[in-house]
Amino acid sequence: MGFIGSGAIGKTLARLAVGAGHQVVLSNARGPHTLAETVRELGPQASAATSEEAAAAGDIVVVTVPVSAFPHVPAAPLAGKPVIDTCNYGPERDGHITDLDSGTLTSSELLLRHLPDALLVKAFNNIFYKHLLSLARPAGAPDRSSLPIAGDSAPAKATASAFIDSIGYDVVDAGTLADSWRQATGTPVWGTPYGPYSNEKGRPAGTDAIRAALTAATS
Repeated sequence: MGFIGSGAIGKTLARLAVGAGHQVVLSNARGPHTLAETVRELGPQASAATSEEAAAAGDIVVVTVPVSAFPHVPAAPLAGKPVIDTCNYGPERDGHITDLDSGTLTSSELLLRHLPDALLVKAFNNIFYKHLLSLARPAGAPDRSSLPIAGDSAPAKATASAFIDSIGYDVVDAGTLADSWRQATGTPVWGTPYGPYSNEKGRPAGTDAIRAALTAATS
């Protein structure tokens, strides 16, 4: 697993991935030396590298950066790879982007413009990082939660789904990248099914709850 960006979601995913037996290569915009403590915490299955190195190393690569940083994501090493996009657009942080403000593009479609040869899958953008950690459950657990994913490549979605299953979640297919607005910031599936931020343990949200929330989204 390669990680481009190592903020709250990135570090949480890396922790879950290591717990599931995956090797992880972390990166951020400030350089590998700033991730030394995180690598120590995660143990021998983790290492730090540049963004280009993490992109090249991963069989699957997680992009978890501000939307404004999309132009800095290395494209060449991601060609042909499943890439999980966890990113949410926030004009107050990213500045206003006309195509996103108008709904002409989803944020994942915008990322695909920068990574035209990547096999992009939208996932993990709708859940609070503390809930992501606390709600992970083994396969078959009655209180296992689900996460929505969207993408244009069936094989990439299958690969992403297998990874998501390995770290403790079921998957609901939310359609194509053009459909990924249904899980964007402020939609019914964004955060709410898993409980308020004030409840750090969260509450389980199964397949039916996630499907209903996706259906309730309005453009």
